[in-house]
Amino acid sequence: MRVLGIDPGYAIVGTGVVEQVNNKFRMLYYGAILTEAHTPFNERIEKIYDDADALIKAYSPDAVAMEKLFFNTNQKTAIDVAQARGALILASQKNNVPVFEYTPLQVKMSVVGYGRAEKKQVQEMTKILLGLDKIPKPDDAADALAMAICHCHSAGSVLGKLNR
Repeated sequence: MRVLGIDPGYAIVGTGVVEQVNNKFRMLYYGAILTEAHTPFNERIEKIYDDADALIKAYSPDAVAMEKLFFNTNQKTAIDVAQARGALILASQKNNVPVFEYTPLQVKMSVVGYGRAEKKQVQEMTKILLGLDKIPKPDDAADALAMAICHCHSAGSVLGKLNR
């Protein structure tokens, strides 16, 4: 199974592609889609869509795993992230790749085995599971790889089926 993990945002979209074969993980790619702060928002959304579309075409994932949006105190940020998520979901839909959503708690449980794990613990375990020398940077890319691992762990489980 090949999964594109996405940590959504509109300034930085963390991305990572993980392949799982026989309970072994292999990192194929990680990085970030970056948009400039002073660029008109519509252009930022277009870049997010175009870059996500190119990633999907380049790596042909079986699934996209994305962080479920939770409402925080900054309404403007939440709405902008939601719009970016829409562009990411559209890129997946246009390429016939199903999208699965996971909460931070689900990712922590899946990757570390502990729902209250610290971000650093999740990053360290992601590094170990993927056999990497160092924790991927930026943090958003490490989060995206953890998201992909989470989906690999849960894809055959009831959790994976409920998150469609």
